[in-house]
Amino acid sequence: MIKFNVPPYAEKAADYIKECVENQKICGDGAYTRKCNEWIEAKTGTAKCLLTTSCTHATEMAALLADIKEGDEVIMPAYTFVSTANAFVLRGAIPVFVDIRPDTMNMDETLIEAAITEKTKAIAPVHYAGVACEMDTIMAIAKKHNLVVIEDAAQGIMSTYKGKALGTIGDYGCFSFHETKNYSMGEGGALLIRDEKNVEAAEIIREKGTNRSKYYRGQIDKYTWVDYGSSYLPSDMNAAYLYAQLEIAEEINEWRLNCWKRYYENLLPLKEAGKIELPIVPQHCEHNAHMFYIKAKDIEERTALIEHLAYNEILSVFHYIPLHTSPAGQKFGRFHGEDRYTTRESERLARLPMYYGLTIEQVDYICDAVKSFYA
Repeated sequence: MIKFNVPPYAEKAADYIKECVENQKICGDGAYTRKCNEWIEAKTGTAKCLLTTSCTHATEMAALLADIKEGDEVIMPAYTFVSTANAFVLRGAIPVFVDIRPDTMNMDETLIEAAITEKTKAIAPVHYAGVACEMDTIMAIAKKHNLVVIEDAAQGIMSTYKGKALGTIGDYGCFSFHETKNYSMGEGGALLIRDEKNVEAAEIIREKGTNRSKYYRGQIDKYTWVDYGSSYLPSDMNAAYLYAQLEIAEEINEWRLNCWKRYYENLLPLKEAGKIELPIVPQHCEHNAHMFYIKAKDIEERTALIEHLAYNEILSVFHYIPLHTSPAGQKFGRFHGEDRYTTRESERLARLPMYYGLTIEQVDYICDAVKSFYA
């Protein structure tokens, strides 16, 4: 069976984790946490990166930093993971869902302004499959209406929009290092902070509401409780596992891109014959090959395709159930405007195996299986 995902692993990880144990420093903000933060800061150009226990927690931190309160509204796509909405629902806010674009599966930036009310506090664009939303338009709308922008870049590390790293364009950006992502620490994430003035507040929230970060830097002689917060620090052993991958980040990225390109080239004849649709990456976007998906004619054809691939020992999956159709989405949020594409496109999309270590021979085999289905 060709698995859908295999978590990335770099050989030095075991040595780094052993080092944490031998140094008796396995809690948060150890040496490898700092190394990961510094690597991401250098790679993306963000003012500050803070490794977190998950992308969910990074988004929750961003909601706290944006002072999201009960009754506030946050505009986002319904085609996303539940964490995008949950981070704001926990603050008592209302997710306002808008339709997606059928080309990139990202939030349709032309629909945002019509969804804004006097209660709107923030916009949460989601960069689906590591392909950027139209951030120039989104940032212009946010500036015009004085809104905070929190980028859900869970799938977006190593991707760019007009040369800018995803997660660094809005006020805050959130990465995921879950085992399904391009780089993993099992469970983990990172909060990217664009403006230096917001760093201290973020450190306090992340350190249980204390000013312990300043204490560790020698800026104060003792630390104390200064504001609300929680514990968003991952174990340094998790960070050590991640850092080994960051050291070979370009190799991992290139491997995935080569697989993505092979998929595209092999399946292009099916697209040209009108049998399937392939991913679209705008020219000004550089993606990270987080996933490769195809779109079937409808949900019935997709179901049959996934079953056909399973018969051929290939695990393929569909993706999100649109949030506005879920029980919690109907309870906590609302959809603004018409659902022209969100449900329709989500029901057509099938994700093919993609991971560091997937071979070109396996990609060819998968493509042959897709072709045999459409034959």
